Amino acid sequence: MAASTGLIIGSCVSLQFGAALAVQLFPALGSWGVTALRLSIAAIVVLVAVRPRIARWSRDQWIAVTAFGLALGAMNGFFYASLERIPLGAAVAIEFLGPLVLAAFLTRRMLDVAWVGVALAGMALLGVDSAMGSGSLDPLGVAFALVAAGFWALYIRTSARVGRVIPGMGGLAIALLIASVALLPFGVPAVGVVAADPRLLALAVGTALLASVVPYTLELMALRRLPQRVFGVLLSLEPVVAAAAGWLLLGQQAGPLRLTAIALVVVASAGTALAARRSGEAVVGDAVATPTGAIPLPPARPAAGPSAGDERG
Repeated sequence: MAASTGLIIGSCVSLQFGAALAVQLFPALGSWGVTALRLSIAAIVVLVAVRPRIARWSRDQWIAVTAFGLALGAMNGFFYASLERIPLGAAVAIEFLGPLVLAAFLTRRMLDVAWVGVALAGMALLGVDSAMGSGSLDPLGVAFALVAAGFWALYIRTSARVGRVIPGMGGLAIALLIASVALLPFGVPAVGVVAADPRLLALAVGTALLASVVPYTLELMALRRLPQRVFGVLLSLEPVVAAAAGWLLLGQQAGPLRLTAIALVVVASAGTALAARRSGEAVVGDAVATPTGAIPLPPARPAAGPSAGDERG
């Protein structure tokens, strides 16, 4: 159990520190350029590793994976757009509303609705903190994070569908490729910029590895050893790790109100994961989802819970 817990914590740390690296690329590439570049690098790595056999895919499989890829790209793009304007910890906390509201909608259990209420109380505290002027949150950045939350919920549903109709990791590989193609207008200029600057190229590769490849690998290893409710609770720590990464790498400060708001989101997410039934009633489908993306699982496997999960890429 200790080793598996370490894998999940390592995944959270890798994911959020990857996001912190991405922020350092924004001045040169813009948030959407960084998103496009990160997804493209991740797509290349996963495609080479998985080598999906797509020749016999049906029309339904292609529709499912296309929807998954577009949701993945939009989720990542709007999340990174929010990071360009608001601190990492606050952005992750706001984005967690997506899976929490989805869980409440799917289960219609009062307990899940109550957990969403706890998370909304955290969002209200973020608003109070911003209004009081202690590190005011940019309204557009908050709006982008809320849009990302909506696409996260959509992404969870589409990734669950892909997990059911496409075995293995082939669906994820092609979804990453589709997301990269959709963001090509942003990706082509970004490639030109990083090609002329080795430092930016190193940051871009580091972002793709830390925010995509490493979390995928660690989470898949952990899923073979941990009960999935435990997995979901551990991944609920992501907003805390994000706040720490923002403080350590980006110098982003957080006052007592903002930290309390993040704590409420963590409690709500962990509570939802613990309350999820083994039957999958309160979970997201056959996928592991995080603010940056998901790992489709074999169809027979129950889902991890609404707070579980990568990719945001």
